[in-house]
Amino acid sequence: MMESVGVYGFCGCKAKNKMKCDSRWEIAASETAPTSAYSSPARSLGDTGITPLSPSHIVNDTDSSVSEQQAFLVVVAIDFGTTSSGYAYSFTKEPECIHVMRRWEGGDPGVSNQKTPTTILLTPERKFHSFGYAARDFYHDLDPNEAKQWLYLEKFKMKLHTTGDLTMDTDLTAANGKKVKALEIFAYALQYFKEQALKELSDQAGSEFENSDVRWVITVPAIWKQPAKQFMRQAAYQAGLVSPENSEQLIIALEPEAASIYCRKLRLHQMIELSSKAAVNGYSGSDTVGAGFTQAKEHVRRHRQSRTFLVENVIGEIWSELEEGDKYVVVDSGGGTVDLTVHQIRLPEGHLKELYKATGGPYGSLGVDYEFEKLLYKIFGEDFIEQFKIKRPAAWVDLMIAFESRKRAAAPDRTNPLNITLPFSFIDYYKKFRGHSVEHALRKSNVDFVKWSSQGMLRMSPDAMNALFKPTIDSIIEHLRDLFQKPEVSTVKFLFLVGGFAEAPLLQQAVQAAFGDQCRIIIPQDVGLTILKGAVLFGLDPAVIKVRRSPLTYGVGVLNRYVEGKHPPEKLLVKDGTRWCTDVFDKFISADQSVALGELVKRSYTPAKPSQLVIVINIYSSEHDNVSFITDPGVKKCGTLRLDLTGTSGTAVPARREIQTLMQFGDTEIKATAIDIATSKSVKVGIDFLNY
Repeated sequence: MMESVGVYGFCGCKAKNKMKCDSRWEIAASETAPTSAYSSPARSLGDTGITPLSPSHIVNDTDSSVSEQQAFLVVVAIDFGTTSSGYAYSFTKEPECIHVMRRWEGGDPGVSNQKTPTTILLTPERKFHSFGYAARDFYHDLDPNEAKQWLYLEKFKMKLHTTGDLTMDTDLTAANGKKVKALEIFAYALQYFKEQALKELSDQAGSEFENSDVRWVITVPAIWKQPAKQFMRQAAYQAGLVSPENSEQLIIALEPEAASIYCRKLRLHQMIELSSKAAVNGYSGSDTVGAGFTQAKEHVRRHRQSRTFLVENVIGEIWSELEEGDKYVVVDSGGGTVDLTVHQIRLPEGHLKELYKATGGPYGSLGVDYEFEKLLYKIFGEDFIEQFKIKRPAAWVDLMIAFESRKRAAAPDRTNPLNITLPFSFIDYYKKFRGHSVEHALRKSNVDFVKWSSQGMLRMSPDAMNALFKPTIDSIIEHLRDLFQKPEVSTVKFLFLVGGFAEAPLLQQAVQAAFGDQCRIIIPQDVGLTILKGAVLFGLDPAVIKVRRSPLTYGVGVLNRYVEGKHPPEKLLVKDGTRWCTDVFDKFISADQSVALGELVKRSYTPAKPSQLVIVINIYSSEHDNVSFITDPGVKKCGTLRLDLTGTSGTAVPARREIQTLMQFGDTEIKATAIDIATSKSVKVGIDFLNY
């Protein structure tokens, strides 16, 4: 909104000493309003003010605002995950064919390697060295003393969700304890994917592929706060994916929306229904892949020579099997977060309407890793584990890789133990640190369900492994139960379980047991790649999501005529005989309000003082929908429109000058514009949550 306060804002004073100018206005304020400890942003800043035109007209315009699509040759989507990342692409002339990496080099046995770990390695000089399996393997092979100088980071995406005051200067901590700028790390990672994708496209095209021909899509959790979503865009600018001047070339896609779009493009027979199949890792032994996939693979054999990429034909439309108004929930369970989105199908085109704003929390598969860490604390002591991480960072990475592969083998009906190999340096360092053996520590800890094997392994009973999953799965089920209590969700027909963590049979079983009697539980094939493929489809047709829910309330700060008894006395400002109420929040849209794609909300204002030469419109947001003043708790400034009214002396300016302010909603990002109707001058701004 706006910190602007009308008349006193543009003082016209020529004082070179700003202190003198400011003190004049402090005196003016104290003469006109009761003194109090209250501080008015409007009064203290002395910006020029606006007041709503009477009557202020509001126009919701959805047609004229949908921006024209630039012609791109290809859409490249980057699924930047907490634990693993990948990219896929589709040529705009062949939108039914999605190209996904067949297998990344250096992959782990027993794990799908169509994505690569979200790990990054910087040299001791802090220069980018490698990403993914390559980073992990190189770091692992370093001499332990040398490894301490290198900066190795993994699972760093969650920092954007957990940091309350995220800024461009937020730090991440590498495995060796050194700090590095988060923006730099995210930019390096995106730059790596940009180079990989352009190289692959150039190989396919047989000539250099231009970045300007690519529409980029980056996925983020829907439950992320706005600063985190904006941070990802800033990282993309720094990585050279797109420039701020050509911001339309990059779409920030919401992960569960991308998954929803992919699910909508398939037929039900191309998915696995948990209630009718005993699925393990998303597949049962008797599964027959749908006819669409068979045709797609045939198409690949005949038309593609790429050894690294698989091409999937996306054919069939789930909405052809649904009825108008059918609702479904997408549960996107990844490494860091679980995102829940409720969509409704709108026929005949199968467009999607968001029925309930995205919810979720930090209940991803990382929670299982944290439980394992807590178990190690219990057995070996927190002091030792924390010291081991710092002194033997590469060995700690090895231990967590060993745990990851056993974690994936956990299943409800498993009876034999799971063996986790302890690195030799763990056993050796523990003996030096404590003076006794790892085996002794296990006996002393009274942790019955973890035994020591003479081959140097921790033997975990299936119940012990399942117990590590329980807190995270319980959180997901509880969150879903809350969601199903909402009236909008009461008649949901399907629940789509997607994301990497959805491969876990323990999670599949828990969701089926809790909600199988309320709706059909469906898992897409290749469940871990659902978001990536959906992001490609979203880039090809961003208009497929027609209605979203606004996560925040937005408005601007204005002056209103002061009304005795209605407005607080400390908000009174008297200037040139007019009594104003300062700091009023003039709302454009409320949190959780339905917003159509490209919807424009227009408001008209007039300068509080006709002679003002500059109009400053400050934009504010809040998570609450009931906001009266820009000084209310939780209200944050997130944008400024500064409109210069000078140079108009030759034109006939009306006495009641109209400044039209427009906010465009419905996209994953929000834009604001101010237009001086008399002169057609305009200014635009993207809402900024990082720099205010």
